[in-house]
This record gives sequence, structure tokens and C-alpha cells, in this order.
Amino acid sequence: MATSRAARFKAACVQLCSGDDVAENIRTTAALVREAAARGASFIATPENTSLMAPDAGAKLAQSFEEAHDPALPVFSSLANELNVWLLIGSLAIKVSETKTANRSFLFAPNGDIAARYSKIHLFDVVLGSGEAYRESSTVAGGDEAVVADTALGPIGLSICYDLRFPQLYRRLAQKGAFLFTVPSAFTVPTGQAHWHVLLRARAIENGAFVIAPAQGGTHANGRKTYGHSLIVAPWGEVLAEAGTVPQVVMAEIDPALSQEARGKVPNLLHDRTFSGP
Repeated sequence: MATSRAARFKAACVQLCSGDDVAENIRTTAALVREAAARGASFIATPENTSLMAPDAGAKLAQSFEEAHDPALPVFSSLANELNVWLLIGSLAIKVSETKTANRSFLFAPNGDIAARYSKIHLFDVVLGSGEAYRESSTVAGGDEAVVADTALGPIGLSICYDLRFPQLYRRLAQKGAFLFTVPSAFTVPTGQAHWHVLLRARAIENGAFVIAPAQGGTHANGRKTYGHSLIVAPWGEVLAEAGTVPQVVMAEIDPALSQEARGKVPNLLHDRTFSGP
């Protein structure tokens, strides 16, 4: 199985509290990306719904664009090129039909090219105990392809938010060589308080991989509250960096050799067996 031997680098999570003004969200994101680059980050990641947290599904669709016309993409492409960084835009709402968008991540290379795209596979259709209800599938077309991006930093596995609850995705990414997973998110406060840290640490530990999880945090245009607490987790499960609940940048050094080391100590990725039942 492939493992990364790339050099150490600094990674940053940009935590946001995006609203319903696309232009303002892009400006805020760009400013924090610049801050992260100025502090030495060569890999910078932003949360799910970076450019738009709309008041409702109809407003989101009305403010979404086809990929060729999305106003955020040229801005972030130019920014990655200008700053000479790998820039993961956690997700944008990309219009794919008259009634649905894709929840899509974009990884920009330091020359500004799109190195990888990933459309969220698992959609958040949930009624929480508090009575909060979410039905992402009503307005979002789910993706059907797992993605490992081949980068100069090493192979990176892409995912988005609710994907975190499906460990089989991360195992596939790890077995295809990914030493690092990105999990841009907009977790609700109740699920974040209960599950955010333990799930991210579990995905890191069971796969011997770094996890970079930039998050939305705060109260948004529709009154929805997100948990924040962007995390960077090491392959042995240690939390290397954690944000609070407001927009900010958190950073950590990433040593890809630690993934190889963790997988050597616990080589469970090599020990899958077929079985029958139940």
C-alpha cells in the first residue's frame, strides 16, 4: 500500500461563520486565507458552505451558480496562485439542475488550477432530538465517487461533513494511499457537542491518517447555529490544533512520516478479511 514520504508542512483550518451574502463571504474567507499563508501555512482548508449559508433551500438555489459561472472559483484560484499554497475550499453549492445543487469541494494547486473536485456522497437527512430537521437530499444531488487527490504534499482524501459518519469511505481512501483526510463541515451544535471530537479522532486512529476539519461556527442568517471547533488531528489521535466558536485560523505542523509510523504500529489496513453473515 502506498504511503507518503513528503516533507513536513504547516496546515491551517480557516473557521468561518458564513451568511447569505456571497460577496461578503468570499471577502472574509480571502482575508483569513491570507492570514494563514502569512503565518506559514502551505495547505489551507475552509469549511463546508464557504461562500453561502442561505436562510432556506429556496434562497440557496436562487443564489447558486453552475460551476462555470460561480463567482468564488476564480477568486480562490487567483488566491492560491498568488499565495503559492494548496487551498481546499470546503464546499460550494454548485447548481447542477433546476432543482438541485451539488455540495462540492475544490482543491486548488499553488498554480491556481483545480487539482481535485469532490461532491458530498452522504446527505444529511435528520430530525434531531431537539426538533431541528434537515433534509439535504431534497435540494442536493449526492455524489457517487470517492476522491484521493495526488498532490506534492502527498495523497489527500476528500470528504465533507456527514461523510464523517461513514467509516467505510475513509478506509477506502486510506487503502488507496491517502495519509490525510479533509472533513470541511457545518456541524449542528447538538451533534457537535456529542460527536465531533470523537468521530474525527476515530477516523484518524483507525486509518493512521491526519484529519483536517475546518468548520462553520456561530449563528447564521437563518438562525441556525453551528458548532465550530475546527480541528487538526494526528494519526495517533492527538488533537494538534482546535478553534473556538468564532471565525479564526488555527494551524499545526503536518509530518507525513507519522502516518507511515502509525500504520506500522497498527497495520489494520492490511488485515481486512471477508466473512459471512449475519
